[in-house]
Amino acid sequence: MNLTHTLGWMAAAGWLLAAGCAASKSAASEDPLRYPEERHLRNIRQLTFGGDNAEAYFSFDSKSLTLQRTYAPEGIACDQIFYGRIPKRAGQPFEMKLLSTGKGRTTCSYFMPGDQQILYASTHLAADTCPAPPDRSKIRKYVWAIYDSYDIFVSNLDGTIVRQLTNTPGYDAEATLSPQGDKIVFTSTRNGDLDLYTMNPDGSDVRQVTNQPGYDGGAFFSPDGKQLVFRASRPKTPEELREYQELLAQGLVAPTNMEIYTCNLDGSNLKQVTQLGKANWAPFFHPSGKKILFSSNHASPDGRLFNLYLINPDGSGLERVTWDTEFDSFPMFSPDGKYLVFASNRNNGETRDTNVFLAEWVD
Repeated sequence: MNLTHTLGWMAAAGWLLAAGCAASKSAASEDPLRYPEERHLRNIRQLTFGGDNAEAYFSFDSKSLTLQRTYAPEGIACDQIFYGRIPKRAGQPFEMKLLSTGKGRTTCSYFMPGDQQILYASTHLAADTCPAPPDRSKIRKYVWAIYDSYDIFVSNLDGTIVRQLTNTPGYDAEATLSPQGDKIVFTSTRNGDLDLYTMNPDGSDVRQVTNQPGYDGGAFFSPDGKQLVFRASRPKTPEELREYQELLAQGLVAPTNMEIYTCNLDGSNLKQVTQLGKANWAPFFHPSGKKILFSSNHASPDGRLFNLYLINPDGSGLERVTWDTEFDSFPMFSPDGKYLVFASNRNNGETRDTNVFLAEWVD
């Protein structure tokens, strides 16, 4: 998993090892994985069990999921891409298949139109082994790694890579596809900063979207494909800018201050949606296009508790959606708008496991 969608939730899981009871101890008995306050969620199902599972995203037909998984007992030393069909009924197992090569580290997978191919980023061309994580004992602060060996690929469901979409020096990852299937957005350091870019599904017509100093990443398209929503850090003082640039030169970024932004595909009409402080990230548009769902720790005094929130694109109407005592993030609505998939530390038996959950969505 890469800095954006992954190491954040892994760190959160580590921070919150002893955070409290499993969700089932607080939830209504008829829906044991749901907290009573979670009025937008119904019939929550846990799909994965054990390890670090996150960034699960729906296929275009809403029937399958692709996700990242790390689980040392199964020989998965760092994130690899899996996919599987969503069980039709509660109690049926979610059977995952390995899609990525099993080499290097992967991140941010997404179905292509037709649901027969999957887009993802990988470091496997640089080495078969997992790239080394940051040594936080030397850096002495919480950071994410920006591996410059990441490139973006398209694979068939049998794992055969059919296209390499990027091959420029530096970090290319965090790719997602528009609902119309005609554009990909991704994050790249090809200009020396972490900015958003768009390209066609075949890798052509690459265009830069953002150009302000700071980290721009984790972008998704609006339902009509005309806008992007993403998380961004914006250094505000010379000291903050210098620290950001020094870390980036080491392939690192500190994610403790991020806000949600929107813009048009060409970068125009840039708007800051949240002004909450701390880490606001993993945004995704509601199917109506009139709300944005995201993860935030702004209400946590020590910054360790992440929950999901809804907000209007103009920054008004903030509403808390999940009430877990540990960590909820990486939400995505199904294309038909009936379901929400998200990653959570609920019901993990006070371990560090992060799992994928599926819920019916209630407006």
